[in-house]
Amino acid sequence: MRLTKYGHSCVRVEHDGGVLVVDPGVFSERAALDGADAVLITHEHPDHVDVAALVEQHDRRPFALYGPTSLAATLDGLADVLSPVEVGRRFTAAGVPVRAYGGRHAVIHPDIPVIDNLAYLIDDRVYHPGDSLVVPDDVQVDTLFLPIHAPWTKFSESLDFLRAVAPRRAYALHDGLLNDNGLTVLNNNFTRLSDVDYRRLEPGTRVDA
Repeated sequence: MRLTKYGHSCVRVEHDGGVLVVDPGVFSERAALDGADAVLITHEHPDHVDVAALVEQHDRRPFALYGPTSLAATLDGLADVLSPVEVGRRFTAAGVPVRAYGGRHAVIHPDIPVIDNLAYLIDDRVYHPGDSLVVPDDVQVDTLFLPIHAPWTKFSESLDFLRAVAPRRAYALHDGLLNDNGLTVLNNNFTRLSDVDYRRLEPGTRVDA
């Protein structure tokens, strides 16, 4: 299995000829969708779902689309393409087994409504939590994509999440709002304060899982 980290929260998974893309948002490169067989969306925020990019790609080459039921309201012409996913569901996307966890977005502020959010465990080893810090307590995660910066979390919470999941390795996720100074501070602290092999991948970087 090959993983490619694109901008912000987008991850591309290639396995046995299939292409699965998670959270291609407005801060990620549209090239992430090239040749996609299936797309997983964690929630409706535009930094996780670029609707215009999805419509454009689907017009060129149709793909399967999965996400929470509430996502349909934001999908324009793709609402009928969505396969709604509930927490606990197991399914196959682009030939890869997927399990859904969580269910709710992390709280940004009490005055901001909490929306649906799904975390996805891909092939029982790669975990993408979307905008949540939900720990999958029934499996040993091998590769965690770790949200390192967001309006809904702080460093201590992300570090505790990393320690609780205790993966073999972790890659930075949700990093599109950081400049070089912030990235340096956070990367150094995650490396120093955890026993996990942690790295931030530049957009377009490929690794094997």
